[in-house]
Amino acid sequence: MVTTDTVPVPELAPEAVEQWRAEEAQLVDLLARAQRGVGGIAAFRLGPTPTVLVTDPAAVQHVLGRHPDRYVKRSHRARMLVGDGVLSATGDAWKRQRRLLQSQFTGTGMRRYEQRIAAAARRTADRWEGYRRSGETFDVGEEMRGFALDTAWRALTGLPLDDRTDRELRAVERVVAAMPTLPTNAADARDAVALDLARIDAVAQAAIETARTADSAEPGVLRVLLDAADQHPEYTDRLIRDELITLLVAGHETTATTLTWLFLLLDDNPGARGADPQALVSETLRLYPAAWLLPRHAVEDDVIAGHRIAAGTDVLVCPYLTHRDPALWPDPERFDPARFAPGADRPGQLGAYLPFGLGARACLGTQFAVRETTALLELLLPLGELEFRSRPAGAAYSITVRPDGPTPAVLR
Repeated sequence: MVTTDTVPVPELAPEAVEQWRAEEAQLVDLLARAQRGVGGIAAFRLGPTPTVLVTDPAAVQHVLGRHPDRYVKRSHRARMLVGDGVLSATGDAWKRQRRLLQSQFTGTGMRRYEQRIAAAARRTADRWEGYRRSGETFDVGEEMRGFALDTAWRALTGLPLDDRTDRELRAVERVVAAMPTLPTNAADARDAVALDLARIDAVAQAAIETARTADSAEPGVLRVLLDAADQHPEYTDRLIRDELITLLVAGHETTATTLTWLFLLLDDNPGARGADPQALVSETLRLYPAAWLLPRHAVEDDVIAGHRIAAGTDVLVCPYLTHRDPALWPDPERFDPARFAPGADRPGQLGAYLPFGLGARACLGTQFAVRETTALLELLLPLGELEFRSRPAGAAYSITVRPDGPTPAVLR
């Protein structure tokens, strides 16, 4: 309940919003302006619905950690691709789906994937050894995409990624890349990418049929989903398809972009090459978090840090800006893996570092992602240093923050 001693959220001046619109800058520019001009809880309007930006750690913890029932996810922008998978599901359906998958990616469940992660990392390292001998130029981002997709496919199906499946799954990236420019009407948006969605559905259905008939001692997550259908009739082939594509999108897009950023950052900071691989990954995720923006919707009146939040307000939690707040992270734009060395002095607040989200809806695959990235780095870093032939123009902000351009390099 709103009490009488609360105050409205400080609001970014309307003229600042209009200037941003005139310049056609990215959303992140407006959010950064709001944070700099107003602080860790800032309000502004882009249309009829009020919007509140949240970057203060205590406020982040309030929204994501303590009161996920007051600040809910609405229809996910990737729904046309992932359907009713765990990423976009809500309510009781989400709880059931989350519970089933949780055991696959935590604790003892992770151990069954160690050999698959190692095999995918070895496959990539062998290819890089060939690049080093030949002096061939290759695209680092493409290599990281291939590794991450191969790892995810092995975890899901128990099989290495074959060339034909790899080619067909390019449709996933095309749909993800098209999302920011698609029509706002859901039916029109689906029509615009209908051919690619059909390709994705065909790959998923083939994988489901293979898993249904396969006799494997080490089944993948897909087999777990098929077995769940025996007790839970809601696990139709369509929902299993949605979970498969959800895990593919979430499992390879974030890993690939994180590793690509890491190699670009090492190119700028060669002295950091000797850092522990996990510290390298953690610092890369600070600058380029896997979930850079977490939209929520307030379903009831609330108070955050003494500020009134009315029901119906859109709330944007932005890990990207929290991680670059100089009040939390000294010299925040500097790449410094030593921040994550044992005993290092870094912010202790729960909401100060959240590259995979926070609370009940935090990323399921955090342990998996950290393990696969460190496993690959342990093999690739000793091979030599990358020399980039050109660099991306900047960052593109979509589902993830990815390098905006190719990353050709040779391995010395």
